[in-house]
Amino acid sequence: MYKYLFGPVPSRRLGMSLGVDLVPHKVCTLNCVYCECGRTTTLTCERKEYVPVDEVLKELEHFFKNGLSFDYITFSGAGEPTLNSRIGDVLRFIKANRQDIPVAVLTNGTLLSDRDVRAELLDADLVLPSLDAASDLTLHKIDRPSQDLNVEKYIQGLVDFRKEFQGKIWLEVFILPGYNDTPVDLELLKKALGRIQPDRIQLNTLDRPGTVEGLRPASIAELREISAFLGFDNVEIIASVPERKKIKSYREDIENIIIETISRRPCTLDDLAKITGIHINEINKYLGVLEEEKKIETTRQARGLFYQKKKELGE
Repeated sequence: MYKYLFGPVPSRRLGMSLGVDLVPHKVCTLNCVYCECGRTTTLTCERKEYVPVDEVLKELEHFFKNGLSFDYITFSGAGEPTLNSRIGDVLRFIKANRQDIPVAVLTNGTLLSDRDVRAELLDADLVLPSLDAASDLTLHKIDRPSQDLNVEKYIQGLVDFRKEFQGKIWLEVFILPGYNDTPVDLELLKKALGRIQPDRIQLNTLDRPGTVEGLRPASIAELREISAFLGFDNVEIIASVPERKKIKSYREDIENIIIETISRRPCTLDDLAKITGIHINEINKYLGVLEEEKKIETTRQARGLFYQKKKELGE
């Protein structure tokens, strides 16, 4: 069992993805209301070696010797990977040892205003940043950033990275009705996207309950309307959850472990990770499918969101 690697997991955007986690749960520059990994416990823009990178490299070396097949190696996890000051060292190690596998960086993009961060990501093949708002008011409403962040600095970092980076940029815009879908918000986003010029604009919405009650996902019709409003020919709507189960890396044994665990007692996401030894991000992929199939249900209590097996009629 690895401590800093997880998967390969069935990713909606990247197929079979081996995850590399460079920060502890839940260290991030944002505390988004919709985050499926839970509330941010350390809200910061401070970069440092949050996990021992030499140990990460040892795990990667061991994993590579197994010769498993996957589509991407992805920097992701339950926090912001670019906060780790040695992300560039890990990226260079991967490129030196597995040139046949493309490397993706799943980031919120908030630290791309830092010239060093931009330089460290230049060897990646694909960077997937996000931008949910183009005004400070809406940014604070939906993403609840560290006090060191402001929206113009955020957007300019993405613009500068586009100029310097030779790989692909797929920019995610997470639409949350009532938070960032007003005509004013969408017009500002449209202008920002025109400045950034990503290779793809990916509209996404809520998969599962976030950190705040009462959130609802945007419907496919709403996302299509927003796509038409933006007017770019590279906008796509991210595939729905059921598509994830069709990816060949989807593992029935992990699904069964989750169901068996919550059949004994309701568990939070943290509980499930500690009990099963499976990474939080990996568990999240399966919870989305199980909820869509109505095999599990959630209840919100003082300690957080609890998952339990859905009761059958008559139980």
